[in-house]
Amino acid sequence: MDTLLLLLWTLVKILAIAVPLIVLVAFFVLWERKVIGWMHSRHGPTYVGKGILQAFADTFKLLLKEVMVPANANGVLFRLAPLLALAPAFAAWAVVPFQDGMALSNANAGLLYLLAMTSMGVYGILLAGWASNSKYAFLGAMRSAAQVVSYEIAMGFALVGVLVAAGSMNITDIVNAQAGNSGLFEWFWLPLLPLFVIYFISGVAETNRAPFDVAEGESEIVAGFHVEYSGSAFAIFFLAEYANMILISFLTALLFLGGWLSPFQGWGWGLLSEPSMFWLFAKAFVFAFMFLWFRATFPRYRYDQIMRLGWKVFIPITIVWILAAAWFVHAGWFVAGA
Repeated sequence: MDTLLLLLWTLVKILAIAVPLIVLVAFFVLWERKVIGWMHSRHGPTYVGKGILQAFADTFKLLLKEVMVPANANGVLFRLAPLLALAPAFAAWAVVPFQDGMALSNANAGLLYLLAMTSMGVYGILLAGWASNSKYAFLGAMRSAAQVVSYEIAMGFALVGVLVAAGSMNITDIVNAQAGNSGLFEWFWLPLLPLFVIYFISGVAETNRAPFDVAEGESEIVAGFHVEYSGSAFAIFFLAEYANMILISFLTALLFLGGWLSPFQGWGWGLLSEPSMFWLFAKAFVFAFMFLWFRATFPRYRYDQIMRLGWKVFIPITIVWILAAAWFVHAGWFVAGA
């Protein structure tokens, strides 16, 4: 009976994360269309429920459409690819804490688990490109594989810098290590500023978002790895991409900006100085907005520019700054594991 209750309670916690995340993706898509519309001096969605229900109308449209499988495609792998992209995007949320002690799993190796989950999404993209038996889809998949491998190294090294600074791979411990009387000046963004910037930009590249969207490259290869997908299969790829964007926004806030800690902590400003889930969501909202800002502002990088930025700029900087972070800990600028 105890085992059954534990399973039911775990299922409730999973649903408490997954269902709001799916709804949040729908509103995030709406927010993206409105924000880009405003930045381009137009209105964005205005008709379905005054624009508020547009994302839900698009979702129902995709779910009701037929999933077309190309005649020469590998049917089993073609259908499996979207699930391989979606599963890691949702599984990664298992170790994301929303407040101290408020996580599905407070795993001690949370950072390692996150790195593993965020790395697996590329398999869905690769499989989609290969199983479609299309030149455009295969080219997009190859681009995506090279891009993800390149920026995954920089992201991993940035996480190593956080690990050195915090002295723990537990994400709750990493947030608590950023607590102090100096508020936002205690957070890791200041001593690890290059790693902070590189981690977020690499996150944009990992999610194949503009200006790193060469995997889709509409102007060059029609729609890249999901050019042959339609209906619910396309909707699953869409859901995975936006869930990953929200995940990167939360992780950046947790690892570098103190998560749920107040920027005024220790300043004696009453409730404004208290840790709260509100601060985590506010910080994540800023980073999520930056994903949209980048798409509306920057043109797509050339493929060679993306590779050069990842291998010749980001990786050397992260290696140097890991050594710098170790020296900061040795010098006592911040105490690892505090």
